[in-house]
Amino acid sequence: MKAGTRALGLAESYAGDASRSTLAGAVVRADRIVDDFCFRSFTVGGSDVTDAAIDVWESLERPDVQYVLVAGVALAWYNILELHRLHEATDRPVLSVSFEASAGLEAAIRREFSGDARDARLAAYRALPERRPVSVGDDTVYVRSVGCENPDSVVRTYTPEGGRPEPLRVAREAARAADDYR
Repeated sequence: MKAGTRALGLAESYAGDASRSTLAGAVVRADRIVDDFCFRSFTVGGSDVTDAAIDVWESLERPDVQYVLVAGVALAWYNILELHRLHEATDRPVLSVSFEASAGLEAAIRREFSGDARDARLAAYRALPERRPVSVGDDTVYVRSVGCENPDSVVRTYTPEGGRPEPLRVAREAARAADDYR
């Protein structure tokens, strides 16, 4: 991959007592140069994170971005990100990266929600592609991907050390700073 190949990293910051979470988008090149930022908010416990992610993409107006990386799929108290919908809106490979092994979220969703809210979250969660482990140096991350032929290579290219792809690290730090400012 060329040094200037850009990825959009999407990560959130959520203060536990807030009703809104901050979504940061960071455009980062494969050589670790940061090109751009965009911020949106979405509802804690809602169902609007996919709309917020699409809005970040559209607002950035960056046709040079080749990949979209997202930190997880259940943001701000089970606001499930629809990877297929994000892929359709961006026409780019979308990779969700999580950092811990888990048995999945179905039991937690069933415990925390009821009725239509539970059913909608379960349907969105079940529509996601399977997670698979990817070794990155001494670490393992767990990746879901849509429209990507080589997710392992993409994750490794953007991960210099520490097991967290640089677009996601930068977006997480930006979201935290924006949350602190707000």
